[in-house]
Amino acid sequence: MRKYLVNVIQGIAVGVANIIPGVSGGTIALIIGIFERLINSIKSINLNAVRLLFKGQWKAFAETTDFYFLLSIFIGIGVAIISLARLFDFLFTNYPVYIWSYFFGLVLASIYFVGKTIDRWIFSVVFFLILGTAIAAMITFIHPATENSHPGYLFMAGVISICSMILPGLSGSFVLILLGDYHLVAIHAINTLDFTILAPFALGAILGLMAFSHLLSWVLKRYKDQTIAMLTGFILGSMNVLWPWKTTEYLKDSLGNYVLKHGDKIVTHYASALPSHFGVEVLWTFIIMIIGIVSLTSVEWLAGKKSKEAPR
Repeated sequence: MRKYLVNVIQGIAVGVANIIPGVSGGTIALIIGIFERLINSIKSINLNAVRLLFKGQWKAFAETTDFYFLLSIFIGIGVAIISLARLFDFLFTNYPVYIWSYFFGLVLASIYFVGKTIDRWIFSVVFFLILGTAIAAMITFIHPATENSHPGYLFMAGVISICSMILPGLSGSFVLILLGDYHLVAIHAINTLDFTILAPFALGAILGLMAFSHLLSWVLKRYKDQTIAMLTGFILGSMNVLWPWKTTEYLKDSLGNYVLKHGDKIVTHYASALPSHFGVEVLWTFIIMIIGIVSLTSVEWLAGKKSKEAPR
């Protein structure tokens, strides 16, 4: 039970990251060491596994799919998304600079710890690092679409955002902003349990996750260093979205008035900026950023120490 409780906590960490625009759940999964196991577990849910389930061969199904690990991770993700959506809405409304600074430090440190798992720095590895950085950086400069509640669009948004959620460096929430449906799905639908929105989105997410996990598992097995390098590049290229100080652009109509949805302005773009003045807030922002770096470094140090002390 202790092992599965740890898995639930890890799932909560991944779920928290997926709520926040700009933070990648895949990055957190990679940092805490469950990324490859998670991908392989999802990939193992295939026709053979379904046959085992319908034949009542529960034990074989659970072993084939690593079911209890997968279930505990997704319970944690679900708990985080349902219980913390309102909290993070409050924090980003009232303390945005401090929250962004913590995650900036956390993700900045992760670039080193993820990158150091690469065994051989050959030309192809460096190429994919640069390519991943460029792709992620270009995505952050794309202007979002407008909100769309059509079931077909929500289905495709589920497919696209779930693929980005499991890719380190690409934020599912940020991609949902680019698709124009972040507020509709992540704030309104979750807080009001609007299943006319959640159902098509969830269906797309489930099917997209199962399909994409096969591709990701395949490249990780055959081109691990190149894949990790590209994922590290994704993280590096997305850092400007996490920069604490940013200006926010909102959707306006032809008369220049803000377009409101569910009583709130609709975000169309984030742009990095510098603090308007250097004072106590700036000092605290950098302190919190350092706390983010130190917290991840501490987790990595403890994980390494535990690994060395484990019996062989």
